[in-house]
Amino acid sequence: MSSRSTLESEPAAGGSNRELDLEGLLGETVLSRDDHLNAPGVVIRPDDVQAVLATLRDEAGFDHCSCVTAQEYPDRFETIYHLKSYDDPTREASVVVPTPTDEPVSESAEPVFRTAEWHEREAYDLVGLEYEDHPDLRRILLPETWQGHPLSRSYDQEGSQIVTLSEHANPLADDEHDAATDTMFLNIGPHHPSTHGVMHVKAVLDGETVIDVDPDIGYIHRCEEQLCQQGTYRHQIMPYPDRWDWMSGLCNEWAYARAAEDLADLEVPEYAQVIRTMGAELSRLASHFISLGTYALDVFGEFTATFQYAIRDRELVLELLEDLTGQRMMYNYFRLGGVAWDLPEPRAEFIAETRDFLDGLPAKIDEYHDLLVTNEIFQRRCIDTGVLEPETAKAYGCTGPVARASGIDYDLRRDDPYGYYDDLEWDVVTEPDGDNYSRVLVRMREVEESAKLVEQCLDLLAEWPEDERTVQSNVPRTLKPESDTETYRAVEGAKGELGIYIRADGSETPARFKIRSPCFSNLSVLPEIAEGEYIPDLVAAIGSLDCIMGEVDR
Repeated sequence: MSSRSTLESEPAAGGSNRELDLEGLLGETVLSRDDHLNAPGVVIRPDDVQAVLATLRDEAGFDHCSCVTAQEYPDRFETIYHLKSYDDPTREASVVVPTPTDEPVSESAEPVFRTAEWHEREAYDLVGLEYEDHPDLRRILLPETWQGHPLSRSYDQEGSQIVTLSEHANPLADDEHDAATDTMFLNIGPHHPSTHGVMHVKAVLDGETVIDVDPDIGYIHRCEEQLCQQGTYRHQIMPYPDRWDWMSGLCNEWAYARAAEDLADLEVPEYAQVIRTMGAELSRLASHFISLGTYALDVFGEFTATFQYAIRDRELVLELLEDLTGQRMMYNYFRLGGVAWDLPEPRAEFIAETRDFLDGLPAKIDEYHDLLVTNEIFQRRCIDTGVLEPETAKAYGCTGPVARASGIDYDLRRDDPYGYYDDLEWDVVTEPDGDNYSRVLVRMREVEESAKLVEQCLDLLAEWPEDERTVQSNVPRTLKPESDTETYRAVEGAKGELGIYIRADGSETPARFKIRSPCFSNLSVLPEIAEGEYIPDLVAAIGSLDCIMGEVDR
């Protein structure tokens, strides 16, 4: 597989982290330690957030705020900033910010990490925490007129909710409107084909130029985190991940499995790891096919060829996944400690059918290049539009094809290895230009890399000794991780870094379950790549981010 230089490090307790002298670096701002299973952690004062995060970013190289978790204890509120390094994501740190229950206010991290803007809005919306210096602290998933904060302990879960209608407000701010301009407010969605789901985009136009964009999300918020907090680790949580990004279900299942197996110290048989890797890459293929097809539809209305070709090829992948898992979308195939069952019988027939699909893929990829990459209309619509600079992508926590299309060489399959990826030959795909065109190129090339991975997995599975085909390790029927054990683990989903934070309380259900959606952070960068462009470029920018709203809203 492709490699790059990494920093020499000594393993930290509980993981592959570099030993960090956090106290020496941060000095008196550290009140105490609060290490998580995979990351050293520090507790700091709520008025030291920006200083501490800036120090860790600038002096320790933690330039990726991957997730922000908010929660309430009986005696305090708490915000956790999960930090990583784009150069080496195995270097992790947790910054824990407690606030009193009667005054849950701390500094905002937004001046240091722009991605915290949306994450802190979610913390305010659901938990009730407030953040000073936040540029736009308002609800993000629930209606602005919602009463109370559903994840706070004082919230009445049984009470009825009366949501009043807010009065119409002028969306044109003073700094966006003057007598010399001809501004117009334009609603795109929430029911519009180019929004790729139920998303509402509030756009302010000056003639044909987009001068302000505000993505309005939350229309299909389904309380997935709360549902997982009510389910048991062993059996009841695994069916939910398929419903986040419904285009790449097995990648989602792996995210939960990796976090829970880390929390409960479970091993996964090598044979099951190969099956997981093959299944996840088939899911990635299905996701990328639908992305390519719908993007052609967005950009130049190409329904008769590109869209239907992509649907045809995705259908072939879904047939293989259906044979493997028994389902076409909501697979529920992974289990803690392995997978539900072995390859379908006759296994030789399944392997042969999968090989047939892979053998026909190169010619199909050539067709996509002819239909998209070399298409003059497509080039004019996508080249040099929606440009995302690398530093902007990092500031917003972008990952996956969106980040790699801006030249950011970051892929958790290689950089924080799990499954069988470390034993296979493949390459991480990057493009340098960061425009809409580059994001399409990355996904097209990743189709080829996923096919290489699936083919190698088939070779291994075909030759695996029959008496060593163990699909699950011996997992206790009831899992009760030790109280106050915390972990954040992530996998490389089809859209980017899909992470799960879990805090255990000694019972068989999580005390806190937080989903780090790659689409959530990727979508937050939309204003950066769309403002100053034309309306058609805004549509192209939305599609190039490849967001699934079920994962954004959760």
